[in-house]
Amino acid sequence: MTGPTTTGSATTTGSATTTGSATAAGPATAAGPATTTGSAATTGSARRPESYSSPLPTPRPHLGHALASEWTKLTSVRSTVWTLSSLVVLVVGVGLLFVAQTDDPDYVRIPFTTPALFGLLVGQLSVMVLGVLTMTSEYGTGLIRTTFTAAPERHRVLTAKYIVFSIAAFLTTAGSVAVVGLSAAILHNGPGAGGHSGSEWTNGLLGSLYVTLLGVLALAIGALVRHSAGAIAVMLGVVTLPPVIGAMLSAWEFGAPVGAAVLRHNAPVALMELFGLPSGIGADVPGKASHMVLILLVTGAAVVASYVVVGRRDV
Repeated sequence: MTGPTTTGSATTTGSATTTGSATAAGPATAAGPATTTGSAATTGSARRPESYSSPLPTPRPHLGHALASEWTKLTSVRSTVWTLSSLVVLVVGVGLLFVAQTDDPDYVRIPFTTPALFGLLVGQLSVMVLGVLTMTSEYGTGLIRTTFTAAPERHRVLTAKYIVFSIAAFLTTAGSVAVVGLSAAILHNGPGAGGHSGSEWTNGLLGSLYVTLLGVLALAIGALVRHSAGAIAVMLGVVTLPPVIGAMLSAWEFGAPVGAAVLRHNAPVALMELFGLPSGIGADVPGKASHMVLILLVTGAAVVASYVVVGRRDV
C-alpha cells in the first residue's frame, strides 16, 4: 500500500514540471508592447508643419521707420512740450519786453533780432535739457531695450534721434527769434532806426543753429552718461563755467593767457557775437566763423564718441 502512495508523491514532482510554465514565460515574450514603440517612431517621423509666413508685405527696415518712431516718441511725452514751451516763453517774452523798452535810435547800432538774445541766453538751457532727455529718458524707463530690440542697428536709431531733435530744436528757436525780430522791425523801423540789411536775419539763424548744436551736444552727452541729472550737470558746466574759470585764471599772471582764451571762447560770448551785440571783452574776440567751427568740432567729437560707445556697450 505504501508503494502506490510513494509513487503518488513522485507524481507530485510533476508539479516541478509545472515550472515549465515559467519557461513558457509567456508574459516575458509578451514584451511585444515594446514593438508598439514603432508607432512612436512613426509619429516621430511625421511631417512637421511649415514655418508661418505673413501674407502681408514686410518691408526691410530703413531710416524712415526710425525717424517716424523717434518723432512719435518726441511728440508724445510731456517733457518736449514743457521744454520747448519754456524756450518760446523766454525768448519771445523777454525779447518783446526789451523791444517795448527800446527806442528807434537804439537800433542804429544793433540788429532787430538782438532783443531775442537776452531770452535765448536763458532759453538755451531748455534746449539742452530736451537734448539730454531725448536719450536718457529711455534709459531711465527701460524703453531703450525695446527700442534696440525692434531696431538692432543702433546707429540708425541714434541718427534718427539726432535728426528729429535737431529739426524740432532749430525750428522752435529760429521761429522764436523771428517773432522777436519781426516785432522789433514793425515797431521801430522808422527813420531814426538807421539802415538794416538781410545779414542780421542770417545772424539770427546762425545763433539759432548755435543753440541747436548745443542741444545736439547735450544729446550726445546723454548717450555717453545715460543719466539725466549727470548729463544736465555736465552741460550746465559747459555753458556756465568757462566765463567763471576764465575770470579766475585771468587774476593770476601765469594763467592770464589761458584765462583770456577761455573768456573769448564760450557760449555766451559766441551768442553775443553771432547776434551782432558787442561782447565788451576787447578787440581780440574771434569772429562768427571761429565760434561756429569750434562748436562744430566739439559737438562732432561728442557725436562720434556716442556712436562708438552706444554701438559697443550693453544696455
